[in-house]
Amino acid sequence: MNRFSVVASIALTLAACSGSAQGPPNETAPATFRVNFDTSRGPFVIEVTREQAPNGADRLYNLVKAKYFDGARFYRVVPGFMVQWGGAAEPEDSKKWDDVPIQDDPVKASNQRGMVSFAASGQPNSRTTHMFINFADNSRLDAMGFAPIGKVVSGMEVVDQIYPDDGERPDQGRIREEGNSYLVSHFPNLDFIKTARIAQ
Repeated sequence: MNRFSVVASIALTLAACSGSAQGPPNETAPATFRVNFDTSRGPFVIEVTREQAPNGADRLYNLVKAKYFDGARFYRVVPGFMVQWGGAAEPEDSKKWDDVPIQDDPVKASNQRGMVSFAASGQPNSRTTHMFINFADNSRLDAMGFAPIGKVVSGMEVVDQIYPDDGERPDQGRIREEGNSYLVSHFPNLDFIKTARIAQ
């Protein structure tokens, strides 16, 4: 094999490895956009203003474009506090995005009723795919670094009705490892997202 063939072979191998290790997309979101959520409970709409939390806005935009939330369950519902979702239906999808957390955003808005924020582990720069909608005034979360990225502008009455009876019982570790196979078998009544799409 001549020198050119060896170099070409190495280049192709590196390209293949690079492609297989490619992380999730990170397209810059528009200045404002809306996301239409069609759920088992009914529709609601979130409006996002990128300036409010650019890193969070970009992550949500890319998650929705990738259809990541389709089939995702609302696995944590605490009446008077918030409803949370973000584990993918398929565990390999969760792991792909969980392995690439985003940088924190400064808190420029308050966690009032209807505001939407990313959940975090409490460690810096730990936001991935898990999000929540505030049921009430949770402004105490502002000082903890939870930066709202948008708000529910239509269908908050639907959000209020999301199935609450399993509370905080679903295990997030098992959601990551097993996806909907765990949630459907152990918590069959959970409401879920049918589709989430960028509004045209």
